[in-house]
Amino acid sequence: MRKPPVGYFNVRFGQPEYTDWLDESMSWKQTCYIGDWSFLWQRRLRGPDAARLLSDISVNSFANYAVGRSKHLIHTDVNGNIIHEGVLSKLGEEDFMLFGRGGFWADYCVRHGNYDVESQEDDWFVFQVSGPLAIHVVEKAAGRSMRDVKFMHFDVIKIAGHDVWALRQGMAGEIGYELQGPKAYGQEIYNAILEAGAEFGIRRLGARVSGVNHLEACFPTIVVDYLPAIFEPEMEDYRNEFEAAMPAFATTFNVAGSFPGAKVSDYYRNPVELGWSKVIKFDHDFVGRTALEELVANPRRTIRTLVWNPEDVADVYMSLFREGEPYPVMELPRDQRGYMWVDEVRLNGNVIGAATSRGYSYFFREMISLATIDVKHAEIGKAVTVIWGNPGGPQKEIRATIAPAPYKKDNRRLDVHRL
Repeated sequence: MRKPPVGYFNVRFGQPEYTDWLDESMSWKQTCYIGDWSFLWQRRLRGPDAARLLSDISVNSFANYAVGRSKHLIHTDVNGNIIHEGVLSKLGEEDFMLFGRGGFWADYCVRHGNYDVESQEDDWFVFQVSGPLAIHVVEKAAGRSMRDVKFMHFDVIKIAGHDVWALRQGMAGEIGYELQGPKAYGQEIYNAILEAGAEFGIRRLGARVSGVNHLEACFPTIVVDYLPAIFEPEMEDYRNEFEAAMPAFATTFNVAGSFPGAKVSDYYRNPVELGWSKVIKFDHDFVGRTALEELVANPRRTIRTLVWNPEDVADVYMSLFREGEPYPVMELPRDQRGYMWVDEVRLNGNVIGAATSRGYSYFFREMISLATIDVKHAEIGKAVTVIWGNPGGPQKEIRATIAPAPYKKDNRRLDVHRL
């Protein structure tokens, strides 16, 4: 679990770069980008018990959940740790589409439970168009106004003569639209968006910079910021099915970094410490409710951004030009090898948290990371130390400052009527 794998370059999002990653990383602040998330697991759930199933296995409320709305769906184990999470859209009164690994968990619960639900794997394209000019691009491609589509609502629009589900969201912390539909005409939609976006300076988002938006906007990611809580004995049957069915990139559970996890559960996270408490609703029974009631009332850790000292970061690179074994290289802008890198966060020599998602923000000209930190030590502006390097190898103490998460201003809910 501790040894990094040989690794592969992350090709899920397309080419590593299209212009270059510095240019692409500015797109969601200045213009907009189109990114391809079609690799996400997609599960269509239909039937009279679909809502009951989802309510039983999710922390979210299903009261007053209307057709045409989407929500961030979170599944936890009995200890309140996250199994999977994703985005759920309600297409009809008994018709739901779930994007993300949670679709496999929902399907497993259908097959091993007592639910009148048809569970079907779908193959849709998922394109994100995000940035301050995204609305203009989508409106031009669709030939209609998008001003009345509210945040986390969706509508069916026509692009290139095809019906497309357009969900207003914002995974870059900016105005964004997720375009969804059958892959049979996905390339036509992609090309139409690029054509419509040409006058607005649209960029294609490459794999190298695809995770920096999540880092700046504080969207913790499974297998990057935490491991799914599927390694306990009671989850063995599910884990075996999951690993057998999923593509290789989705079953990578390797860990590196200085954080001294003694057991795999040290790398689990609950929705409270990841900043998702508002999603949890206790108006229904669900797996993990008792544990989460206690965690919501008495949170132990919270999520923050860490700003890493540039001189200390530079010394990591300088070690490549000195005699002796260098520190582990900090890939730019983020690591692409498909494993979870977790580093100790210390205060006065004591471990107070874990840093993940380390990456370089060209917009801020800073090396930053996310971190889950003990609540009593999470004061904004406090100086801490991050330990860079694997146990048993060269390690560098890097000074860091606790900052808010998200680090970049959250513009997802801007009033688009004023644009």
